[in-house]
Amino acid sequence: MSKSIKLAILGLGTVGTGVINLINDNLDELKRRSGRDIVITEVGTRRQRDDIDPNIIQNSDLMAAAASDNVDIVIEVIGGTTLAKDVIMHAIKNGKHVVTANKALLAEHGNEIFAFAEAHNVHVAYEAAVAGGIPIIKVMREGLAANKIEWLAGIINGTGNFIMTEMRDKGRPFADVLKEAQELGYAEADPTFDVEGIDAAHKLALLASIAFGIPLQFDKVYCEGITAITLQDVNYAEELGYRIKHLGFAVRREGDGSGDNSTAGIELRVHPTLIPQNALLANVNGVKNAVLVNSHPLGQTLYCGDGAGAGATASAVMADVMDLVRVLGSKDSNNESTNGHHVPHLAFIPEQLSDTPILRAEQMITGYYLRVHAHDNPGVLADITRILSDAGINIDAILQKPAHKLGQVPVIILTLPVVESQMNIAIEKIEKLDTITDKVVRIRLDELA
Repeated sequence: MSKSIKLAILGLGTVGTGVINLINDNLDELKRRSGRDIVITEVGTRRQRDDIDPNIIQNSDLMAAAASDNVDIVIEVIGGTTLAKDVIMHAIKNGKHVVTANKALLAEHGNEIFAFAEAHNVHVAYEAAVAGGIPIIKVMREGLAANKIEWLAGIINGTGNFIMTEMRDKGRPFADVLKEAQELGYAEADPTFDVEGIDAAHKLALLASIAFGIPLQFDKVYCEGITAITLQDVNYAEELGYRIKHLGFAVRREGDGSGDNSTAGIELRVHPTLIPQNALLANVNGVKNAVLVNSHPLGQTLYCGDGAGAGATASAVMADVMDLVRVLGSKDSNNESTNGHHVPHLAFIPEQLSDTPILRAEQMITGYYLRVHAHDNPGVLADITRILSDAGINIDAILQKPAHKLGQVPVIILTLPVVESQMNIAIEKIEKLDTITDKVVRIRLDELA
């Protein structure tokens, strides 16, 4: 058997410890698949741990560990976007391949990191950065390489999915479910990244770049959280045959065919969405993640599994390690090491990345769920529908509930897809009606067709 491949694991939290346990548990299987011994030679940790093999160097100097001559592959599971970036760049500079689970770092600095890796003839692998143990990066970079991806929609944050599932299934309010999610360890003490969609936006930026061959552009992702979703809307959606999920969408728009290219480009958006109850994606519950990809000629394919946790993330980290082990085992005709088989970091040849524009929020096209509270007066519904019609918005369904004791009537309207700017105009006019008692609640709707 060829020489051992030596790993440095930087960060010994849940994921780093999970990687160590996976290697220990499945070492024989890893050898059989790779033809190499895989050995952990260093770990980066702030404090010495008694449960680590004494043959492994415990190094508090992460920069030194990243550049060690005793390391072939650096696994970064520190998190954050400052120290982690410095460590990864230092590892690359010293000729080390890198595996990372750091979606925030790559979404915000990936263009720079990948270019630096290309210049130094090494790889940065990041399967664990999106959707935990689901191999969605490999699927899109390799399995769907012959397809033109038209759009994708994903449940890519387990915390948000857990909250929406509990609200629907058990009729529990948002704040109550969030508290339980924190107690169970699904949500951080500060849950902002999860419930406001920032975590999902990081992941969506990566998926979109791979899908469409564009540079990473996290700053252009439209992001809306789930904190304003009420049980009232969850129940009304169910009554109309829909479920509310917190989804990330990346959509290729070709324009409307009329020569007006104002809606041609790529939509990058994270927001609560009504989707049909019978859709597979609507039935992915709890902390599970799932990504639905629509491509030509394959059509729709769904990838589902655990999106977080020690086992799922360690599985994805080690899948990347196995790929890199095979790269390190490649030899040229002179029996010298080569860079081996290399799928480009963002699936497309770097110089072939396109400058396709990212559409602004007002250019996006979706259907809508609207909840309007109005006085129980004659002609109110006619006024609302007239405003929508004048704005070029087609109504798909209307649900009018009994009047409250205060004489207010909830009216729920589903619309067909429309450009957001048109909907903005219509809502502004509806809210100015004397009969309307509150702001219009709007949630986007997608048939996933």
